[in-house]
Amino acid sequence: DTMRRVVRQSKFRHVFGQAVKNDQCYDDIRVSRVTWDSSFCAVNPRFVAIIVDASGGGAFLVLPLHKTGRIDKSYPTVCGHTGPVLDIDWCPHNDQVIASGSEDCTVMVWQIPENGLTLSLTEPVVVLEGHSKRVGIVAWHPTARNVLLSAGCDNAIIIWNVGTGEALINLDDMHVDMIYNVSWNRNGSLICTASKDKKVRVIDPRKQEIVAEKEKTHEGARPMRAIFLADGNIFTTGFSRMSERQLALWNPQNMEDPIALHEMDTSNGVLLPFYDPDTNIIYLCGKGDSSIRYFEITDESPYVHYLNTFSSKEPQRGMGFMPKRGLDVNKCEIARFFKLHERKCEPIIMTVPRKSDLFQDDLYPDTAGPEAALEAEEWFEGKNADPLLISLKHGYIPGKNRDLKVVKKNILDNKPAANKKSDLINAPKKAADASNPQNEAKLEEILKELRCIKDTISSQDERISKLEQQMAKIGD
Repeated sequence: DTMRRVVRQSKFRHVFGQAVKNDQCYDDIRVSRVTWDSSFCAVNPRFVAIIVDASGGGAFLVLPLHKTGRIDKSYPTVCGHTGPVLDIDWCPHNDQVIASGSEDCTVMVWQIPENGLTLSLTEPVVVLEGHSKRVGIVAWHPTARNVLLSAGCDNAIIIWNVGTGEALINLDDMHVDMIYNVSWNRNGSLICTASKDKKVRVIDPRKQEIVAEKEKTHEGARPMRAIFLADGNIFTTGFSRMSERQLALWNPQNMEDPIALHEMDTSNGVLLPFYDPDTNIIYLCGKGDSSIRYFEITDESPYVHYLNTFSSKEPQRGMGFMPKRGLDVNKCEIARFFKLHERKCEPIIMTVPRKSDLFQDDLYPDTAGPEAALEAEEWFEGKNADPLLISLKHGYIPGKNRDLKVVKKNILDNKPAANKKSDLINAPKKAADASNPQNEAKLEEILKELRCIKDTISSQDERISKLEQQMAKIGD
């Protein structure tokens, strides 16, 4: 009650949530039914990606934002995994690159064509193998290019240099139980994790040491979440011993007691927190809830201020959260969610009503742009950098993304580093000179046949799923 009693001045008190009209939704999508507590959806200013049900493997849809309405059953998917996909995450520095983690124990990184998919994508740019059990979490580094973190049910966290396809850091002895989630801090120097043993850990991944930890962050046995805020504090959601949902705020310098702890309700869905560092607002979306609650974090008591609740009729299966640069600043839009139902994805737009048509700079401080502040090597060597900020004053115009190139290092080639670069440049030329037109023709033929077989398989897949549906109808 104390959270609601005091009326406090805040420009976000009247944030107004609204679902878009039906023709602006993405319809007829079979959202994944896997029992896993990830958000099943990832969005950026170009695309919305949704994990879907797939027969014999794992797949996700990637739709250009404007491709609303009914999505055809035969719409191409990203389908290279052999087991269900559990988590997906768009690269913050390239809107055409997305990573996926799957039950098949691999992480795959994909390059999406500029205008979306016209054929199903089965070939990732790189496959990252190192986990011995299913991979439930993937999270890109916020400021360093090509640095990707994955966490698996083997209780290990691996940090990859995607540009070389190598695992550079393996934290496999820090967690004794399942990892529920992992969050990078603002400059990517630390991570925090929530785990089934009820501990929240703050880890310095490059030193491979635990900097702070809190036992029994929330007493209940159900899944927790922990995320870093812009000021370095940690926000957690979890359950009390009486199975009430809680949220709490912690200072990693002193994890003894929380800065704030609030009970919410007795629902049993896991609360997924989505955080906007520019406005310091946290949106809580419970899996299976039909509402989004939002709170403002400030440095005055009670620190976590309840703002409002957006309610709708349908429960949510998952949720995507648009980065700031994908919002419409002319409409004072401060957040956009992509809510997954059983068969559709519905955008929900959060706005702060303003009378003026001018750019509202208090709502839109400079925000993280798409440029990486560091290269992967610099970060692995110990450098840190805050995100490179951009102004949204004239809206965000997506630039041209460079293709993700993976240069696998040759383990057998232990020459001095100086020669490496020139070798890489010369190698393809030599190979090309050695090949003859005959080989090229043969290769083209094989590729053609391969494409043909893939098309056949995908059309048979559709046929199978249609027949399954007919059987189910007859069965009912």
